[in-house]
Amino acid sequence: MGVEEQKAGEFYVERDVMNELVLDELARRRTHSTRPPLKERVKDSLSCSVPKLKQTVLSFIPILSWLPRYSVRQDALGDLIAGLSVGIMHLPMGLAYALLASVPPVYGLYTSFYPVLVYCIFGTSKHISVGTFAVTSIMIGTTTERLAPNSDFTFLNGTNGTAFLNVAARDAYRVQIAASTTLLSGIFLFLLGMVRFGFMVTFLSDPLVRGYMTGAGIQVVLSQLPSLFGIITGRFTGPLSQIYLLIDICRHLPQTNIAAVVVTLVALAVLIVVKELNIYYEKKMPVPIPIELLTIIGATLISYYCKLNSQYKVAVIGKIPRGLQPPSSPNSSLWSSVVGDSFAIGIVGYAVNISLGKIFAQKHSYKVDSNQEMVAIGLSNIVGGFFQCHVVAASPPRTLLQDSTGGKTQLVGVVSSVLVLIFILQLGSLFEELPKAVLACIVLVNLRGLFVQFKDIPDLWKSNKVDLLVWLVTLVCTILLNLDIGLAASIAFAMLTVIFRAQLPRYSILGHVPGTELYLDRDTYEEAKEIPGITIFRSSTTMYYTNAELYVDALQEKSGIDIGKLLMKKKKRDAEQKRKDKKEQNKAKKEAKKQKGVNGYLPNSTVHPEDKGDVENGSPDLKGNQMAISLVDKPTNGQVNWAFEQQGTGFDRGSETGFHGDDHITQMSNTGGEGEMGKSSVNDTHTIILDLSTASFVDMATVKTLKNIFLNCREIDIDIYITGCQVCVVEQLSIAGFFSESIPKSRLFPTIHDAVLHSLRLHGASDVPIIYEYALDLTCTTKM
Repeated sequence: MGVEEQKAGEFYVERDVMNELVLDELARRRTHSTRPPLKERVKDSLSCSVPKLKQTVLSFIPILSWLPRYSVRQDALGDLIAGLSVGIMHLPMGLAYALLASVPPVYGLYTSFYPVLVYCIFGTSKHISVGTFAVTSIMIGTTTERLAPNSDFTFLNGTNGTAFLNVAARDAYRVQIAASTTLLSGIFLFLLGMVRFGFMVTFLSDPLVRGYMTGAGIQVVLSQLPSLFGIITGRFTGPLSQIYLLIDICRHLPQTNIAAVVVTLVALAVLIVVKELNIYYEKKMPVPIPIELLTIIGATLISYYCKLNSQYKVAVIGKIPRGLQPPSSPNSSLWSSVVGDSFAIGIVGYAVNISLGKIFAQKHSYKVDSNQEMVAIGLSNIVGGFFQCHVVAASPPRTLLQDSTGGKTQLVGVVSSVLVLIFILQLGSLFEELPKAVLACIVLVNLRGLFVQFKDIPDLWKSNKVDLLVWLVTLVCTILLNLDIGLAASIAFAMLTVIFRAQLPRYSILGHVPGTELYLDRDTYEEAKEIPGITIFRSSTTMYYTNAELYVDALQEKSGIDIGKLLMKKKKRDAEQKRKDKKEQNKAKKEAKKQKGVNGYLPNSTVHPEDKGDVENGSPDLKGNQMAISLVDKPTNGQVNWAFEQQGTGFDRGSETGFHGDDHITQMSNTGGEGEMGKSSVNDTHTIILDLSTASFVDMATVKTLKNIFLNCREIDIDIYITGCQVCVVEQLSIAGFFSESIPKSRLFPTIHDAVLHSLRLHGASDVPIIYEYALDLTCTTKM
C-alpha cells in the first residue's frame, strides 16, 4: 500500500482488496472496549471530591458561576435599560394573560414576579424573558373553566328567583386549580431535568411547534372576541369547543355593546400604528415606545372620568388588591384531575423556552443547557405554584425587546421584577377601571408573531410537503380537538410520518462511474454504468422490523431476480431429476431380472443369482454407474446457477467486455465456456452486493432477513456480499450470531469497490488487478 503524489491537486491510492477480516487485521481492531468498566463508572459517579462538588453546584445554580464575573462597566447599563423596558411590557401582559387563564388580573402580575426571579438564579439563557405567555395561559384557562364552570357557582336568589353567580367563590377555586396545575407541571419538569431528559423536546419538531402555537393563537383570538364586542357567552370545553364558542358568539352579536366596540377600535388603532412605527424606526430609536403601558394608562383615565362601566356597561378589571399574598400549599386533591393538563402545559412551555433560548444563544455565541433549562422552568413553576401563579414560558415579544434594548445577562429579569413589584405594592389599585376590551386588544396585537407563521405554508410547500402536512394537521387538531388532546394527536401524527418515511424509503440500483471508485444511483446519474453480472442494491434508510419485508420485495423488483420463483424452479428440477433417476434405476432392475431369467446371471458376472437381494436393494456400485449415466448431460464444473436461463452461450471465449479506464475494472474473460458462471441469463447476475452504509442499527428482524437472503441466494448459486457497515452494525451482527460457517465474515467488505473487484476476480476475471486504484481531486478536500 502507499500514496504516491502525482501532481498538484491529485494523488493516487493503491491498496489490496479488503474484506472485513483483512481490515480488522490491518487496522488492528481492538479486542477490548476503551470505556472504563461499569464498576469503575459507577464508582466514579458516586465518588465525591471538592472539584466535582463545585462543578455540580455551579451547574445546578448557574448564577454562582456568572455573577462573580459580572462586568458592571460593560453590562450594567444595557441590563438596566432592558429590564425597565421588559418590566413595562410585563405589566399589561400580566393583566391581559391572567384573563386568558380565567383568574383575576393580579395573579398575572404575581406570575410576572416570582417565577422570573427563580429563573434568574437557575436559568442558563441570558436573553429570554420568562413570565406570562399567551399559549400556556389559554391552556391553563381551558383547564380552569373545565373544572370550575360558571354553572357550578350559579345559585337562585331566594327572594326574586333570579340566577346569581358567585364570582368570588368561582375565582378562588379557579386560582386553586391554576396553582395546582402549575405546581404539578413544575414537578414533572424538575424530575425530568434531573434525570437528563431534556432531549425529549426533540420529539416536538419545528413544524409541529409552530403549527401548534398558531392554532393556540387562533383559540386566543376566539376567547377574546366576547370582550371585544362587550358580550357574554357560554364556556365550552373539550373537542369542537371552539366551534361551539364561535356559534355562540354569532348568536349573541345582536347584544353587542357599542361603547365596548368603540373602545376596541380606538385601542387597536393606537396599538397597531405605534407598533408599526416601532418596527419601522427600530434602528433609530434606542428604546421602543411602551405603547401597551401608555394605552392602559390612557384607557384607565378615560374609563374613570367617562364612567364607562356605570353608564355604558363596559366591563372593567375590577378590584386589584395591593401587596403580596403569603405562600400557601396548592390543593393536592386536584392533581388527579389535572395530571394530563399539567404535563402537556409544562412540555409546551419548555419547548417554547428552549427554542427561543437556542436561537439567541446561537446569535450571541454561548450555549444553553437543555437539561438545566428544564430544571429552571420546573423550579420556577414549583415556586410559582405556592404563590398562586400559573405556568410560565418565554414570551417572543418580550424576548425580542430584551435583546434589542441591549440586555446582556439574567439580571434583566431582576430589574423587571422590581418594577412589577412596585406596581403590585402601590400602583395596581389605580387600574381597577381599565376596560377588559383594552386588555383583549393588547393580547391580539402581541399575537402578530404567531400569525406571521402562516407564511410557513408556502415555504414548506416548496421545501418539504411532509412537514407541511404535519403543520396543517397540528393546526387543525389544535383548533378542533382543543389544546391538550390536539397536542397528543399532533405528536402521534408526527411520529406516524416518521414511520411512513421509514416504510417508504428510496431503493436504488447503483452503477459505477467510470474513472472513479464511486457507485451512484443509475436512475439519477447517466454516467453510472451497470457492471455486467453484478447488482448493487441500496436503501435510503435503516432496515428494521417494520420495513424488512419491503426491503426483500424491493431487492427482487430492482434486481429482476425472483428468488422465490427460482427456488421453486430448482425444487421442481430436483424433483424431476429424482424421478428420472428412479425411473432409470427401475429400468436397470428390470433389465437385470430379464437377463437373470435368460441365463441366470448378469452380464460381466457383476451380480450372481444368489445376490438377488442386493440387486433389488441396489448395490452402491450399480447405483453409482446409473447415476453417472444419468448425469452425463450435467455441467462438469459441479454447480448450476439457477438464476440463469437455458438460453444463450454466455460470454465469448477470451472476450473482454465491460469496464476500462482509470478505475481498472475489467470484465472477466470466460475462458471456461460456461465456467463457474453456469449458463447465461437475461441479466447475467452472479453477484448481489447489499450496501448497508445507511444502516445505523440492526434488530433481529434485520438479522433474520439478511440470513434468509444469503441462504436463498446460495441455493440458486448467487453470491451475496455486504458493504459499508458501520462499526456498531458489525458488532450487532456478530452479537446476534449472524456470521457462521455458511456466512463467513469474509463476505463483509468496507467499500462497494472492494466487493466488486473481489467478485470479478472470483468469477473468472483473471485479468482484473487486485490493486485498488483511483484518482481523487484535492481541490474539493481543500474547500471542505
